[in-house]
Amino acid sequence: MRQIRLDAWAGLAILLGCVAVGAPTLFGVAETLVPPPLWIAIYVALLAALLVAASAEERHPRRARIAYGLAVVLGWSTVLTAPEAGWLPILLVVVAAIGAYVVPPWAGAAVIAANTAVIAVALGRAGATGGVVLTGTLLYALIQASTVLSSIAIIRERRMRRELAEAHVELRAASVILADATRAGERLRIARELHDLIGHQLTVLTLELEVARHRDGDGARPHIERADQVARELLGDVRTTVGRLRADAPDLRESLTSVVRGIPGLDIGISIGDDVQAGEELTATLVRVVQEIVTNTIRHADATSLRIRIETAPDHTVRLTAADDGRGCPGVVPGNGLRGLTERVHALGGDVRLDGSAGFRLTARMPAP
Repeated sequence: MRQIRLDAWAGLAILLGCVAVGAPTLFGVAETLVPPPLWIAIYVALLAALLVAASAEERHPRRARIAYGLAVVLGWSTVLTAPEAGWLPILLVVVAAIGAYVVPPWAGAAVIAANTAVIAVALGRAGATGGVVLTGTLLYALIQASTVLSSIAIIRERRMRRELAEAHVELRAASVILADATRAGERLRIARELHDLIGHQLTVLTLELEVARHRDGDGARPHIERADQVARELLGDVRTTVGRLRADAPDLRESLTSVVRGIPGLDIGISIGDDVQAGEELTATLVRVVQEIVTNTIRHADATSLRIRIETAPDHTVRLTAADDGRGCPGVVPGNGLRGLTERVHALGGDVRLDGSAGFRLTARMPAP
């Protein structure tokens, strides 16, 4: 079950605050310049527009901008039609704060200026003196400006943290691929040495056995003994070289764990079946696939947990399953990253399935080496 994050609790607190400042007017304590049912309808529409703008600002930016524009107008109407409602102008502070997430800074500054003018008019309608109007207007202007600037700072910090996490994943993946390439070069060097060594020793062994074949009795014994010694040395050299090759082989578990280690804000778990066998090409592909999955989760999913499992399927293919607890996307439209991931898997003769109905789930199947 997905846990409610801190920003969700903050949004709930803001919503409750908006309801609280409107409560006196809702219960008839403060008078309105329009019929109460009409004012209540405007007020409820304002809250609904704010919720739509706040919830759609990442996935549906156009919808969020439309809802925000409506919220701005409804906010003005709400305040101007209930000028004696006390703390009701706080609604305009909330409107300005949400604008930092939805519209460009210049538009946010225009909203603050317009909100300030509306507050001045509302205070004047409430019968406040010139000094009270000036003080109240400046106070709300400062509150709006500080709230918007704080929101912009939070947005920038969030973006920088996300970019840092993405760069972290890319750097780890590049390091793993580079290390595997280095090991591949070392294995090639060892293979060449093994070829030269075995070729020389096999030539000596063949000559000794050929001479022994043409000798009888005690004359053949020295050649047979030397052939036996060469065969034993050859066997020892082969075992040593094979041991070095095995030690230099890429370890899938170690490689993937290195890629996902230390990602801030995302709990990543990787499970790899003990029977999974991955060569160099498959290991490199899995590293890149996991890198793209983690990057995509950080960038788009708004998730707190990601679980990746790699196992050998009943049809003897290697199956990778990744699932997060993010918001999902019923109609998945692959971007450049997911298309690149799919192309990598297809290059090995595999296939990829995407499911965004509950969180985001990716299943990739690749032939085992």
